[in-house]
Amino acid sequence: MYFVCCVGKNKLNDHPFAYHQEIELEISTLTNLGSGLGRVALPESQISDLKSETTSQPPASAGGWVVMVPFTLPGERVRVRIFRNQKNFSEADLIAVLTPSPQRVAARCSLFGRCGGCQYQHLAYAEQLLWKQRQVGELLKYMAGVEFPVNPVIASPREYGYRSKLTPHFAAPRQNAGTSNLKSQISDAVATTPESPIGFLRAGNRFELVDVPECPIATPEINAQLTEVRAKTRQRLAEGFYKRDATLLLRHAAEGVTTDYDAIITEEIASQSPSPALRLRFLARDFFQNNPFILPAFTGYVRVQASAGPARFLVDAYCGSGLFALSSAPAFERVTGIEISESSVRFARENAAANGIANAEFRAGDAAAIFAGLTFPAAETAVIIDPPRKGCDESFLTQLFAFAPHTVVYVSCDPATQMRDLKAFLAAGYTLAAVQPFDLFPQTRHLECVITLHRP
Repeated sequence: MYFVCCVGKNKLNDHPFAYHQEIELEISTLTNLGSGLGRVALPESQISDLKSETTSQPPASAGGWVVMVPFTLPGERVRVRIFRNQKNFSEADLIAVLTPSPQRVAARCSLFGRCGGCQYQHLAYAEQLLWKQRQVGELLKYMAGVEFPVNPVIASPREYGYRSKLTPHFAAPRQNAGTSNLKSQISDAVATTPESPIGFLRAGNRFELVDVPECPIATPEINAQLTEVRAKTRQRLAEGFYKRDATLLLRHAAEGVTTDYDAIITEEIASQSPSPALRLRFLARDFFQNNPFILPAFTGYVRVQASAGPARFLVDAYCGSGLFALSSAPAFERVTGIEISESSVRFARENAAANGIANAEFRAGDAAAIFAGLTFPAAETAVIIDPPRKGCDESFLTQLFAFAPHTVVYVSCDPATQMRDLKAFLAAGYTLAAVQPFDLFPQTRHLECVITLHRP
């Protein structure tokens, strides 16, 4: 696995390749963004020129100049068209696969390669899991400086039809683009016609939309509703109803599919233990895991990891509407959920009562004093954290380390920021006990990772 960062748009340059120059190369690995990576040997004169233009050593001296190509696989010989040269690598579009990988499969979606939602529909699912396991292991090694065995990725029960939330975008008529609440360039890039796209950003493009009449990773119930939602949206666009760009919502829950951001919905989560299924209510617009089919295994694992040590008490520090706190509550004497959002705390309290869970309490926490008022002894406490994609901020980690719980179970949708934070845990005296990835997002480069940490 090769790791790259997103970079800003650079001025066009023709070193080492001319714009739209076509080349052939072999793909050797995948990047953390899901693109294939190959290397091309350059003439020594070009290598010298490139070295003189940058203070960093270009990859040309380590086996060839790096070229990133989306929708390709390791072992494939491909023909590509260069569209951008960065300081240390080039980016290219795929023209043809000359020698396909034995792991290449036919993508189920006709828009694959154009829509930016999926990166791996061309890769056999078992191989997706192996690459994601490898990704976590290399992030551990190169970002946290840790060599540690990564458990095999726990697969989603559904490879397609799993996503319970879909948020298609569309652009308002161009004359109203000045009031856009999305990137105004979307309106500039899309000509508003009766068939204006309603969908998602084009792969490799931050402004252009691809029309998506059906999404195979969404549940069948969402796709059944999508046709009607798109028709109503087009009618409203024609009537001038929308004055700015907008995002639709289709959320599939126990009540069916809703398009109302303010609707109160119910998610039912089957239990892997003798406990009954958990029913959680929350606002349709609120954050909630979007693959309900893997949640029993996911929450069950977190519960086991948090309760495996000497902890009798549990703190869920980003509790939301109570998913981890309530699913883990039977394994602890007392549970406290902490959440900045007061509306989420209200739902968590209601969910505890509705599920007959009497040993869990929830409170709105002050960001400056998250753990203030807790009476749990740190040596007998486990803390579950599930921060946003950006990871934990320094203030939160400082407060957590001051509280010093025996066990921390860190759930993350971005292993890169998780491994960045892991360095701080290790520096604070914690030891790594387990690393378990979950594939909540088949066909995409994304995954969830759970790491368990103990304090001696």
